[in-house]
Amino acid sequence: MKLDEGGEVRALLDRLQGPLIRYAVQITGDLERARDVVQDTFLQLCSENLVSLNGHLEPWLFTVCRNRALDVRRKEDRMNPLSEANAEPDGHDPDPFASLEQVQRLASVLSILATLPENQQEVIRLKFQNELSYKEISHITGLSVTNVGFLIHAGLKKIRQSMLAQPRENPKVLRRIK
Repeated sequence: MKLDEGGEVRALLDRLQGPLIRYAVQITGDLERARDVVQDTFLQLCSENLVSLNGHLEPWLFTVCRNRALDVRRKEDRMNPLSEANAEPDGHDPDPFASLEQVQRLASVLSILATLPENQQEVIRLKFQNELSYKEISHITGLSVTNVGFLIHAGLKKIRQSMLAQPRENPKVLRRIK
């Protein structure tokens, strides 16, 4: 059974385009390249047989996106970190002070995240930005589920320690990332 070109692909594109682009930007370091990677990913999906995906469509899309983004990165032989501007939340908070505090916390977490090893960054982003399970992350990255759990645990522990070392941070923030 193939995906129909109208409804199913459009629904998947609407639901997963943003998360896939964010993930590809993390790898390629460039929004336009990331969009191209996601476009290629969906083009490949159109030629796939849904039965062969056996109900694992979302992890398959992330895996294809990851592989294509890594190919682009290797070809260009460079990678820029995810910018804070690309990672800011889309919603608008009515309280400007709360928004500023949220942006500052996000900037702190992102700067600490950028200091982690690349594999820890990747699994943490897949878990929290894309809300994937350890098993799905395992399929995408080729790591064991146990290794994914260890990398997430070690990365979050480092982030927590670094946030605790920053005296100006609000303790409520630390509880949210535990």
